[in-house]
Amino acid sequence: MSPAFVSVEDLVIAYGDVRAVDKVSFGIAAGEQVTLLGPSGCGKTTTLRAVAGLERPRDGRILIDGKPAFDGSTGLDAPPEKRNLSMVFQSYAIWPHMTVFENVAFPFRVRGRPTAELKPAVDKALELVDLARFAHRPATMLSGGQQQRVALARAVAFGTKLVLLDEPLSNLDAQLRLQMRNELADLRKRLGFTALYVTHDQEEAFSLSDHVVVMRGGRIEQAGQPQEIYRNPRTRFVAEFLGVRNIIPCALASGSDEARLEDGTVLRGRDVEPDAPAEAPAIAFRPGDVRLDDQPGPGQGGSGIVTRSLFVGDVQHVFLRSGPVGLCAHVRPRPGLEEGKTLFWRVAPEDCLILRK
Repeated sequence: MSPAFVSVEDLVIAYGDVRAVDKVSFGIAAGEQVTLLGPSGCGKTTTLRAVAGLERPRDGRILIDGKPAFDGSTGLDAPPEKRNLSMVFQSYAIWPHMTVFENVAFPFRVRGRPTAELKPAVDKALELVDLARFAHRPATMLSGGQQQRVALARAVAFGTKLVLLDEPLSNLDAQLRLQMRNELADLRKRLGFTALYVTHDQEEAFSLSDHVVVMRGGRIEQAGQPQEIYRNPRTRFVAEFLGVRNIIPCALASGSDEARLEDGTVLRGRDVEPDAPAEAPAIAFRPGDVRLDDQPGPGQGGSGIVTRSLFVGDVQHVFLRSGPVGLCAHVRPRPGLEEGKTLFWRVAPEDCLILRK
């Protein structure tokens, strides 16, 4: 395994008695992207700001390219300009009185770099984000997506090896967000910079990242590769945050992969932590993995009465209830999914996950 280009070790950030970040540790290999994913207030942006040098931690260590940027034991806290990184803000942070070219050139000017070095670097950055033809236009005359491209060009123009991105796409509409996501992935692939990214959008995190760190209440809830976290969320919080809507309390038989629901239905599932204590056992599966039929069929499952049926285009959201047990299925729209109808549902064991906490 290659050594970490960025290393965050036991990071603690507190405001009075409140720990916004509590013993957070992770690394980023050179050329890779790690995304901090979680809801508002989980500590992800505070962690990114500490790496940038914009927040002073109470304790822990931050190393960038093998050099200490912060060390709580010695009091070292390098200022942002000494950390050799660039940042893309959620609000773009575009200077309204400057042209596009002047905005991208700003990092060079504050460092006192000569024009001979500045112009070719800025021209290249603007070419990379397809804004060369707008170089001398006032930045305020650009669309939201174009302004975000200016922010990206400014971040990469100076050639820093580390780029920090704080919810950079959250202010864009859905179609433009998807377009910019693809452009950002292509830009990182071409330039090879290391990235620390913050978002609350799981699709964004999974599509852009080499590794994802899910945060909750200032702590890391789960970390790993996107496919692993999506396939095997280890806690109820991670499962819910990643869109697993069917999380049903159950009783677990000792030494078995069987879960008994309150209505008597027995389901088998994957138990990724069989030796962990069952603090709040539940069985979880995604709505898209549920099959609905008018008659009983092979495989595990049960029956329920449709309490609600919502048409949302290519998919019908069908909610069923059997006594105390409720679940949701996402299926292709068809006749026979009306409210009040009794349907039989099935879900494969490999699509079920046993959660213990």
